[in-house]
Amino acid sequence: MSNHPFSYTDDTLKQLVSDALKHAQSRGASAADAEVSEGFGQTVTARQGEVETIEYNRDKGIGVTVYIGKQRGHASSSDLSPQALRDTVDAALAIARHTAIDDCAGLADPDMLAREFPDLDLIHPWDMPVERAIEMARACEAAGFAADKRVTNSEGATVSTQQSHFIYGNTHGFLAGYPSSRHSIWCALVAGKGDAMQRDDWYETARDPAELPAPESIGRKAGERAVARLKARKVATTQVPVLYESGIASSLMGHFVSAVSGGSLYRKSTFLLDSLGKPVFAPIVQIADLPLIPKALASGAFDEEGVATQARDIVKDGVVQGYFLASYSARKLGMKSTGNAGGNHNLIMKDTGDDFAALLKKMNRGLLVTELMGQGVNAVTGDYSRGAAGFWVEDGVITYPVQEITIAGNLKDMFRNIIAIGSDVSKRSSRQCGSVLVEGLTLAGA
Repeated sequence: MSNHPFSYTDDTLKQLVSDALKHAQSRGASAADAEVSEGFGQTVTARQGEVETIEYNRDKGIGVTVYIGKQRGHASSSDLSPQALRDTVDAALAIARHTAIDDCAGLADPDMLAREFPDLDLIHPWDMPVERAIEMARACEAAGFAADKRVTNSEGATVSTQQSHFIYGNTHGFLAGYPSSRHSIWCALVAGKGDAMQRDDWYETARDPAELPAPESIGRKAGERAVARLKARKVATTQVPVLYESGIASSLMGHFVSAVSGGSLYRKSTFLLDSLGKPVFAPIVQIADLPLIPKALASGAFDEEGVATQARDIVKDGVVQGYFLASYSARKLGMKSTGNAGGNHNLIMKDTGDDFAALLKKMNRGLLVTELMGQGVNAVTGDYSRGAAGFWVEDGVITYPVQEITIAGNLKDMFRNIIAIGSDVSKRSSRQCGSVLVEGLTLAGA
């Protein structure tokens, strides 16, 4: 660890967690867990060729959860001194003593805790002197302006580098953690003048800076995207297929994850209640949760409770194979944790072998969506209504930009009506898929 410029070593973090757990038990906790973390980073934004902001962040903190039988209390602190540690534990205990008994409360089952800790290659420090970051941000933005003379303004270009490490431990004897890094480059540009202005952006993010594209290519893409939206029209209300561009198609997976996550299921606040073993998607849909991919953005050998993670099918041939459960929600449902305390890992939707051009051809006539607005999704009914912008497609060819439209449908139908998934996978988040073609959606327009 000595080659990473953290203030605390791994061993120090382990000692802090051990001390907190020991103090909790000495004060009457029947069980406890704690997580200590530390992170730092630098974010530089340039706008109109000038440095707009330089931010440095350095954070540290501890969170402690204690159990007195089936009563639970939690407290946290950003002070890691011995006295603050004891005070945090005491605060958690005081809360636990005033909390109602909950039969499902408690640490993860000991037999489910991770025993193996493969190196998933998650930390890649980016030696980034601030002058170099400024240079990159300026080059990114300049490439956007140079992409087309109709690019008239900028919301800036940002270069960000972050590193962190943590240790999690509990009174079942679990004590482990790891360092990780995350770096990104972002640019947002404005094209056109007056009422006809359009903006768009682009960003890339990666654990390893060597896997980020050149800043210039990100700026150029943002500029081209903004210009492509000029002279956007409205379209008449109609029912057509909709192609979700890869970067936003992952939002459909997001709605699915929420619907089959523990909290929604045991509260019965989901349109996919009791969907295990049932066909929810079109038969072409395959989704896997893959936590052990080296360098990936959501990899980890264990979840937030220390439960071992494993690769598993979530949807196979359209049929739901698994939920996303932490220990508490699993107990509420009479099930076992799936190692998803903290959410999904690398969620990957398999493509159907179509590249982007093939998807446009398959759609023939309809809407390519490149931006979604608003939060019009009802988690209980599945009703879906979101503002959108994108491009009208005729005869499999992008013809003109469109704006001020609403896409309406129900997620149950949308999932079943997926007719193709592109090979143009976006790897910018924990939910990865190519562009997704959905038939039979209603566009509310002019």
